[in-house]
Amino acid sequence: MTETLFYHLERRSLDDALPPLIEKTLERGWRALIHADTAERADAIDTRLWTFNDGFLPHAQQGDGDPARQPVLITAEEGNPNGADVLFLVGGAAAPAWNSEAARAFTRIVLIFDGRDPANVEKARAAWKEAKAAGHEVTYWKESPTGKWEKQG
Repeated sequence: MTETLFYHLERRSLDDALPPLIEKTLERGWRALIHADTAERADAIDTRLWTFNDGFLPHAQQGDGDPARQPVLITAEEGNPNGADVLFLVGGAAAPAWNSEAARAFTRIVLIFDGRDPANVEKARAAWKEAKAAGHEVTYWKESPTGKWEKQG
């Protein structure tokens, strides 16, 4: 089954938390698909990745060139047009059905949710239950007071 990680934002913003996770994904030789809940959020992520760490992370948005050539693709649409290994779900974007081949095709699914948004927390809780029921290996990561990610029991 797919390794599924839930990242609970409490202190950092998505703009601060997402780029380092994408960078680590690329360091492993994996391709990433960032599924945003809206086109506006996809645009914001695109802008952020162009300026991360006084450089940029190689990426494109859906519709910009050949998606199969992109190590990181940002989209608000379903599918896996760049053959990604890792699916990042942000802003409350829904996962493919947890018991589907589409979900199982990813090596890892990373759901990042804002703990300051009650609706986002409820969506994440529901996704946790569905992923676990479908047999995925799920883990929960929370920010420590120092801002590091800590795996919770």
